[in-house]
Amino acid sequence: MLGDRFLKKARRVFGGFRRASDGAAAIEFAILILPFAILVFAIFETFTAFAGETLVNNAVDTMARRIRTGEITFGQGKSTDMTEAEFRQAFCDEIAVFHMCDDAEASTPAKLYIDVRQFASYSDMPLDVPKISSAAYSDLDTTEFAFSPGGADSKNMLRAYYRWSVITDLVRPYVANLKPSGEARPTQFLIVATSVFENEDYE
Repeated sequence: MLGDRFLKKARRVFGGFRRASDGAAAIEFAILILPFAILVFAIFETFTAFAGETLVNNAVDTMARRIRTGEITFGQGKSTDMTEAEFRQAFCDEIAVFHMCDDAEASTPAKLYIDVRQFASYSDMPLDVPKISSAAYSDLDTTEFAFSPGGADSKNMLRAYYRWSVITDLVRPYVANLKPSGEARPTQFLIVATSVFENEDYE
């Protein structure tokens, strides 16, 4: 009798262990949380990069319109004249919602590069993104960038380039298109926005 009671009690105890699944959810959560978090972060980073690209495009359109209408001029001895530093600050103000420019960036290019030039004809304007070489993911060549918009009736091109750092490894191979000098692989998404226009006869 004593042996039977012991066996029944042992069956109840070990049977409870066998049926218990209280820790299963915690284990499943621990297994799935990392890839899920990476996926969510990748979606968020892709969205923010797209939003940043849209913001830079809007800023280029806005600043190009201000040049075209004579609201911003250069070297004409007018109250509307802007220096390159002032123009960069005004551009940074247009994209301030994403904090893409700090005080140092507004004065010295590190991520944001702006090229504003007058051309004799539209056919003289560059079509390609300037790179330091023809190699894949080559870095940006900024040597010919300038700030020299023309006056009334002049033909101008405004281009903005922004180096967007890609953080998520899952996203980087599909988004990154720029390999900075010294880097072993592409780590940045180069945002490029262009506006070509002829200034109004605002004089």
